[in-house]
Amino acid sequence: MNVLSKTTLILSVAALGLTACSNSESTDGTAKTASAASGDLCLTMGPQTPRDISSKVGLNKTTFGMAPASTKMNLCNIHTHTNAEHKGPGFEMFVNNTDSGGYACNGTADLTDAEKAPYANNDYKGANPGDTIEVHWVHTSCDTTPGEGLGACVPETCESPTLRVETQVFLVVNDRGAADFMDYAYQGNMSGGMHQPKMLPTGTGTPVQFLGSTTGPSYTQKVCSPAQVTWSVRPQCQKLDIASLDAWAESDNVFNETKSHGVRQLVTAPELLSEIK
Repeated sequence: MNVLSKTTLILSVAALGLTACSNSESTDGTAKTASAASGDLCLTMGPQTPRDISSKVGLNKTTFGMAPASTKMNLCNIHTHTNAEHKGPGFEMFVNNTDSGGYACNGTADLTDAEKAPYANNDYKGANPGDTIEVHWVHTSCDTTPGEGLGACVPETCESPTLRVETQVFLVVNDRGAADFMDYAYQGNMSGGMHQPKMLPTGTGTPVQFLGSTTGPSYTQKVCSPAQVTWSVRPQCQKLDIASLDAWAESDNVFNETKSHGVRQLVTAPELLSEIK
């Protein structure tokens, strides 16, 4: 088993925290991809994320144990990415190959004019009616409290941290009858002695679990993340009320999240993916 050092993990999440907010496009507009034939893949790294969760194929030989259930871990961060970083059965519409790209929910074109209507004075930047967002509830084995950035997940006092990310892709709509993000927020909630979101989304299919890494636009198939992360990605989209994202931004959430982040382009090289069991 390849074990990730604590120092490497801290540096990895620190680097991600500095770059995850980027929404800039690549200078030449090309996808951040590489091929094994070109020798540009970071083959010395463990399995990477994001991926197409509909495919179980993976040839990366680095293994590590699956993290415990999220209910047995501490929530340490919540953040969003505009457009889905992953590709899945309910979100397979390719947007573009920039840091603002990724995938959109399949039902985007079917939204009504009312659902797509602009929402005035939105304090959550980078997400508007008609947009797709991917939400990450990051959990850690460390005895820590939720906070700003992924550095909150690996405090210096924690040895051998284990990470899990619970994931849901949402289609943002201007509809008070859609899901309320505040139902999925933290707001100081504790359960079984653990920091927990008030709840996680249900009714969007059985989560696909696999071994991977951290994401964000600073990483590519050539520049890989060294972090080792258990992922749990729900396969279908859920409609989410834009007013609830606005309310989350206005709530002074402990994560200081008021803006959706950019995406890492899909990892497609089998050599960089774990096999989904």
